[in-house]
Formats: sequence, C-alpha cells, structure tokens
Amino acid sequence: MKAIILAGGSGTRLWPVSRYGLPKQFMRLDEDKSILGRTIERLLKVCPPKDLYVITNKDYEFHVKEELKNVSTDLEDNIILEPAGRNTAPAIALTVKYCLEKLKCRGDEAVLICPSDHIIKPDDKFANYARQALEVAQKGFIVTFGVIPDEPGTGYGYIKAGSRVTHAIGRNPGFDCFKVEKFMEKPDLKTAEKYVKSGKYYWNSGMFAFTAETMIAEFKKHAPVISGRLKKNLAGLRADFHSMPNISIDYAVMERSSRAAVIPLKLTWSDVGSWDSMPDITGADEKGNIKIGDILDVDTKNSIVIGADRLIAVAGVKDLIVVDTEDALLIVKRGEAQRVKEIVNLLKTNHRNEVMEHTTAYRPWGNYKVLEEGPRYKIKRIVVKPLQRLSHQLHHHRSEHWIVIKGIAKVSIDRKESFVHENESTYVPKSTLHRLENPGKVPLEVIEVQNGEYVEEDDIIRYDDAYGRENRE
Repeated sequence: MKAIILAGGSGTRLWPVSRYGLPKQFMRLDEDKSILGRTIERLLKVCPPKDLYVITNKDYEFHVKEELKNVSTDLEDNIILEPAGRNTAPAIALTVKYCLEKLKCRGDEAVLICPSDHIIKPDDKFANYARQALEVAQKGFIVTFGVIPDEPGTGYGYIKAGSRVTHAIGRNPGFDCFKVEKFMEKPDLKTAEKYVKSGKYYWNSGMFAFTAETMIAEFKKHAPVISGRLKKNLAGLRADFHSMPNISIDYAVMERSSRAAVIPLKLTWSDVGSWDSMPDITGADEKGNIKIGDILDVDTKNSIVIGADRLIAVAGVKDLIVVDTEDALLIVKRGEAQRVKEIVNLLKTNHRNEVMEHTTAYRPWGNYKVLEEGPRYKIKRIVVKPLQRLSHQLHHHRSEHWIVIKGIAKVSIDRKESFVHENESTYVPKSTLHRLENPGKVPLEVIEVQNGEYVEEDDIIRYDDAYGRENRE
C-alpha cells in the first residue's frame, strides 16, 4: 500500500500565524514538530518510509523536504510535485498516475490519502482504522472516514451512513463500515442538531482509501475530463495539469459514486479550522486558558493567548482570542474565530503583505527578516543554510552592503569570487551580477543594508538558480 499526504493547501484560517507563504501545515505552536510533521509520524505507523509520499507544489517543496528530513532521512525525496494547484480531485489523479508509472504499483494496490493539517489522536488507534480501511478498499470501495460529531458543528460537511457493509468488515470486532447514503453540505445550526441527534451522520474528514483501478474507473464514470488526462503518461499529465478542472474529490467522485463507504472514527480529530480549535492541539489550564509564549495573566478565563517574542499581559478578560506576531495582532471573541476569513479578505483587497508572508520570509536556501526599512533603504538579517546559495542575480535600483556576523560567506561580485569572514564586509553596486553562498558547516548570518530608489523584492533578475525559481526572491 501507499500513504499519500496532501500538503499543497495555502489556507489562512489561522492568520496571522498561517499565511500563504507559510500555511498552517507548517505551523509549530506547542511542540517542535509541525502539524505536517505529526501527520508524517502518524502515517509511519501504517506503512514503512518507502511507501509514504507527500504531494505539494513548487512553492512549498523545500518546506516539505525539511519536514520529511526532520522525521527520517529516508523520506527526504518522497515528494510528488503538482505543476499547479487544482484542488483534490486532480491531485489524487496525479497521485494515482505517479503510483502506477513511477512507483510501479499494481492496479489493485491500496492507496491511503490524508490531509497534512489535521490533528488525530491517538496515532495507534488511527493506524488500526487505516489498516481496516485499506482492506475494505481492496474489495472495490472508496472508503472515507467519518468523524463521530461531539457537537452540532456547522463548519463541516456531513456524511449520512446507509446500510452496513457486512462483507467488507475486517477482523476487528470493534470495526464498522457503512455504505454512504449521501454527502451533505455544511448545514445551519438547526439542521446540524438534527444530524447529530439522529446518530446516522458523521463529519467528513477528507481522508480516503481506494485502489488505483477503482479510482480510475470512478473518474471514467463521473469525471470524464480528468479521466481523459489519465490516459496520458505521467509527463503528459503534468504538461496538461493546468487545464485540469478545479474541483474537489467530493464533488468530482464521492458524491456520485455507488462505491463510497464510510468508517466511523471513535477518536480525537480536528481539522484545526480556526483558532477556536486550539484545545484540540494543546490542553487548557484550570481556568480554561491556553497560553503559548511569554504570557502573564491576571484573572483571565477561557481565553487563548498566543505570542511570539514579546511579553503579552492580559487582565480581567474572558472568552478572548489574542494572537500576536511580529507584524500583526489578532483579537477576536472566542466562538467567532471563523470571522478571521473576513479579515484575510480585507487584507487581500488592500494588497497588504501581511496576508502573504511573515517578517521572516523562508526560502529554499534559508530565510531573511526585515529589521528596518524606510525611504530608499532596507535592512535585513539573512540566514543561509550550510552548503546552500542564493541565485546568481542583479538589481537595477539598489546597492547592497553585506556584513558577516556568523559563519563564512563565499561571494561572487561581477564574477570575482572571494571569502568574507565574521566581522568583515563587502559591497555590491547597482546592476552588478552577484551571488551569496555558504560553503561552511554552520548557518551563515549576514546583515544586508540595501540602498536605492527602489528596494522591493521584485527588483531582481536571476541568471542562475539552484532551485529552479523564476525572477522572484
């Protein structure tokens, strides 16, 4: 079997921590591991490293590679790249083709699909459900996992269970499986209450198990455009991927298929859809508060307070969500965290960079942080990972002064190479070809002072780049 993690999403429902440049699957809140890292570890209880892959896009490739490497060096290259973001149905089609052509899977080999940004506990119990689902999938079903609702949630789609699939039930006596009678859209509160009271409805978790041949047959029956692309080889499918329909697997296949089955999950699950979901990630204290960072509270109740580097003090409040980052502060009433999407929409409308990236921007070679900026200047702190290098580039509107504060820099200026050590500096004139590189074994840290009539990131012409990027740093 193969386990595939979908990690191409760019959700911002957890803004200001989650942004397009670093979405929630890469977030680290209460532990060293990101949400994606937790997902990888959980699926390694289902399959060995050689059978686990992550599908993502070029923008997030280096983030995914770091997460895989942090869990196991055997996983570092287990990445499937989407040429474009086209929703879950095309992503799953590409995964199926990759498994058949690149990994030489048989058509009857089972595939498990999981999102990268869900919290599921305990891991061992989920692994047991996953193995049972893979058994059912090999009987010709497309299996989804239904979460038993503990409240009438209106933020989830629902699955209505039909008759029991008795011939597909595994050997585990606590295991259940039903045919899917119907998929339901996100309901209003009154409808959700009816769903929960009936006991026949489950939250749609967005996880699936199937064989390649079953999914190909269902694409042919219900999604002819995707099916047509699947007739091409992997290279041809990638070349035409931009023309794939932007559609979810639920709309393309699951809502129409007679082969859909659902397994109820009796465990802790959350899609971390808003800041109100934080109790699913970390526990609250005796006053119902969740505090992450340097937090000082006095007479505070039932609140979520998350900070970065500075002290946050709260007093005499309750039912608040406070999330502080270096360049943005969110304050919202607990229970109304879904309204963050309204803020994000305003940020996009106003073309605010706070919706795109943090003050620390991450790149394949390392990261940089803007320390200060004003008319005609910008000061950055640049960190280059060992044995990595920036692109060979030039800027027409700014000069740059580099001061090494840690490590050793190999610099190329006008094609002349030299080494710059700690407490040494060098200068890059405007319109001069240059490159910064770390040849050492420790991170290189550089203070960069930019000066000129235009100091934005789009003033860059690349001539060579180790990561295949275009003219955008």
